[in-house]
Amino acid sequence: MRSLNRRHALAVLAGGAAALAVPWSRAGARPLAPTEIAPLGSDFMWGVASAGFQCEGHAPDSNWSRYVQQQPWQYEPVRDSVDFYTRYSSDIDLAVGLGVNVYRISVEWARVQPRRGVWDEDGFAFYDAVLDTLAAAGIRPMLTLDHWVYPGWAADRGGWGHPDMVGDWLANARKVVDRYASRNPLWVTFNESTIYTQIEVANLTLPLTSAPMMQQGVDYAHNTIYDYIHQVQPGAMVTMNIAFTTGTTEPVFNGLLFDPASRHLDYIGIDYYDGFSAGTLPPFTPGPLGKAWQKNRQPEGVYYALSYYANRYPGLPLYIVENGIATQNGLPRPDGITRADDLRDTVYWLQRAKADGFDVIGYNYWSITDNYEWGSYDPRFGLYTVDVVNDPFLTRRPTDAVAAYSAITRNGGVPADFRPAHRPVDCSWANLPDSCSDPVRLPDS
Repeated sequence: MRSLNRRHALAVLAGGAAALAVPWSRAGARPLAPTEIAPLGSDFMWGVASAGFQCEGHAPDSNWSRYVQQQPWQYEPVRDSVDFYTRYSSDIDLAVGLGVNVYRISVEWARVQPRRGVWDEDGFAFYDAVLDTLAAAGIRPMLTLDHWVYPGWAADRGGWGHPDMVGDWLANARKVVDRYASRNPLWVTFNESTIYTQIEVANLTLPLTSAPMMQQGVDYAHNTIYDYIHQVQPGAMVTMNIAFTTGTTEPVFNGLLFDPASRHLDYIGIDYYDGFSAGTLPPFTPGPLGKAWQKNRQPEGVYYALSYYANRYPGLPLYIVENGIATQNGLPRPDGITRADDLRDTVYWLQRAKADGFDVIGYNYWSITDNYEWGSYDPRFGLYTVDVVNDPFLTRRPTDAVAAYSAITRNGGVPADFRPAHRPVDCSWANLPDSCSDPVRLPDS
C-alpha cells in the first residue's frame, strides 16, 4: 500500500520547476458541474485491497522481515499482523457483506519460493485456498506479483542490485501466472515501483548509484511478464500501479520509470491518497509514513489524478487501485474528517470524472482491515479496525465507512443529488496549472 513520507517532500521540491515544463493538458474549459450525477454502472468494479506482508502474518524470511529485525528503532515488530493467513475466509465474508466484486491480494514471492529454484507447495496451497474462497463468493481476484517484498535469499545477495534478480523474479512470476491465470484475475505486476526503489535505497539494500539498474530491471520484468500473461491468459488486464503525487511532478517522479512500461498496460492503476495546496503542506516527520493522519485530504484530487492520466495515456481505462484515509489508532483525525465522509466524497468525484468522459472502470478501498503500515500499527486505514498491539483476538470492528461503502456498492455510487462534506479547494496543486486556473467546482459555487 502506501507511499513514504519522503515522497511528499520530493513532490514539493520538484513541483515548482516541473510546473514550468508541463504543457496545458486539456482542451477547452472544464464541463460545468452537473446538478445531479449518474451512478457508475453495473459493470463498474468495486473492490477492497490488501497486501501479503502487511496483512498475512506468519511472515517468511524476506527483505522486509529483515528490515524490521535490523532496524528496531525505525520499525516496530510485525507480530502476525491481522493474521489474514488463518482468517482469510472470515475477511472475505466481510468483503461479501460490503458488496464488492474485486479483492486485491499479493502472492508473496518469499512465501512460495523459500530457496532459489525451490517452490513451496504449502505456500501455493494457501493462495489456492484464498482464491477458491473468493471464487465461491463471486469475487474476482486482483493479484499483485510484487508488493515490495522478496525472499531472504535474494536479499542476501543484494536484492535488485544483483544481476540475476530480474531472471529470478521472472521465474517466480511465471510460476504464479501459470498457476492462477485460469482464475481470470486482474494483474498488478509491481506496486508503486518508484516508491519501491526509494525503499530499497532508504533501507541500504540498494546503493543510490544502483537505483537506475533497479528501475531498468523493473521495467524489463514488467514488460516481459506482461507478454507472458497475455500468452497464458488471452484478454488479461495487466497494470503496474502508480503512486500519484501531483500532475506537475508525475513526469519526474513516476514518468521516468512508468513511461517505458506504458505500451505494456491494459489499464492505468492509480493510488491516490493525499492532496496539496498552498498552506496545506504535510508535516515532515521521520519514519516510513510520518504522521499519515495529519496529511491533508483533498478528495477532489482523485478527479485530477484521473484527468492527468487520461490525458497522458489516452485510450487506456483508469482504475483507482488504492485509496483511503489514515487515522491514528482509530482516534478522530485532527481535521475532523471521518472515514465515511471521505469515502463518499471520493466516490462523488469518481462519478464526476465518469460524467466528464474519463473511462473509470474500478475503485479499491485501501484497506479492508487495518494492517502493518510498513513500520507501524499507528496509522489505521481499515474499513474494519483491528488493534493488533493490544487485542490478542484481533477483533474486526466496523468503522463508519462500512455502512457507507455498502450503500455505495449497492447503488453504484452516491445519490444523484449528493454534495461532498468537504468543498474542493480553490487552488489544488494536484494538476497545475488547470487545477488552479480552472478548478473543479460544486453546482452551487
